[in-house]
Amino acid sequence: MKRKLVSMVMCMALGATMLAGCGNSANTSTGNAGASNDAAAKTDDAAAADQTDDSAEAAGTESSAASGDTVTIGFAQVGHESDWRTASTDSCLSVFSADNGYDLQFVDCDNDSAVQLEAVRGFIEQDVDYIIIDPIVSTGWDTVLTECEEAGIPVIVIDRTIDDSDKYVSWVGSNFKTEGLAAGEWLKAYTDAKGISDVNVLVIEGSTGASATIGRTDGFKEIADANGWNILDSQTGDFTQAGGQEVMESYIKSYEGKFNVVVCQNDNEAFGAMDAMKAAGISYGVDGDVILVSFDACTAGLEYVMSGDINADFECNPLAAPFVEEVIKQLQAGETPEKEVYMEEHWYVNEDILSEITVDGETQPLTVVTDDIIAAQY
Repeated sequence: MKRKLVSMVMCMALGATMLAGCGNSANTSTGNAGASNDAAAKTDDAAAADQTDDSAEAAGTESSAASGDTVTIGFAQVGHESDWRTASTDSCLSVFSADNGYDLQFVDCDNDSAVQLEAVRGFIEQDVDYIIIDPIVSTGWDTVLTECEEAGIPVIVIDRTIDDSDKYVSWVGSNFKTEGLAAGEWLKAYTDAKGISDVNVLVIEGSTGASATIGRTDGFKEIADANGWNILDSQTGDFTQAGGQEVMESYIKSYEGKFNVVVCQNDNEAFGAMDAMKAAGISYGVDGDVILVSFDACTAGLEYVMSGDINADFECNPLAAPFVEEVIKQLQAGETPEKEVYMEEHWYVNEDILSEITVDGETQPLTVVTDDIIAAQY
């Protein structure tokens, strides 16, 4: 193991972007949830820290500080586009801290693939011990991962997947297609229970080329096609609140009165869609004319599920860092980690008219959101 100390890279731009990420969280209040922006941001930070600590303890990991070694890690993060991304970053900053025996080189890539590739090459030049990548897009990675391999630096991929190379030791994240399938299966069961036979859907996708976008789109479309639903349109909102609002405003101009379902591929897009529908006088949620489905299940998202503004929210767990630390410890011990590590996730709803759905032949429970669940969420 390398014993060198490299000063932690937290450039001024990172400080600004982290604040911007939290600022986006503060701006998510819309509809009827009514939580104060500052309080929500503080609750998110505290919950993320508490859950990360609990997850690390549950994984049975021992901090690197206990061995007296400092492990240098380079982390190329997608950006700061959503509440989910902020929770993911906070998880890594908490687990891979100096107090825990790590020297973390962090780069916020601001959703720029070229910046992300250069960040990884910078980590190679710094001769870090490990590299963590949350890939902005799923292709274009083989060359730089070959460079990592030649430099003898193990790469761990989190969240989104890499499709054109297997030159990484492990991937930690979620099954995005399963999330899309679950959303589709829930919508089928929900519309059946409500006696809704005519399903006309607008989809606000995530970032183009992201594996989360591809998986959620493919999974949901599979169920939509099987049930003959009409997907009126599907456009990218780039996983941002502003993008979700812009796309929804455009949809309203083109399809007002023609849709009764909006599917947003993350919570921030849903917040933007809510703003647009509210401004246009379109009711949504449990008591509205439009069924609103979201993904991620961040704290603010669950608040809107509980208030009835979002009908269902399908979790994507952002707290990968404790699992990544376990992979690193396995590598340090000369063990071979699993190539794919899936994290546990839940499907959240407002109403108790359904208790479960069947996804890929497996019965999965639906969780009605309560105050206790919100308090425990990241």
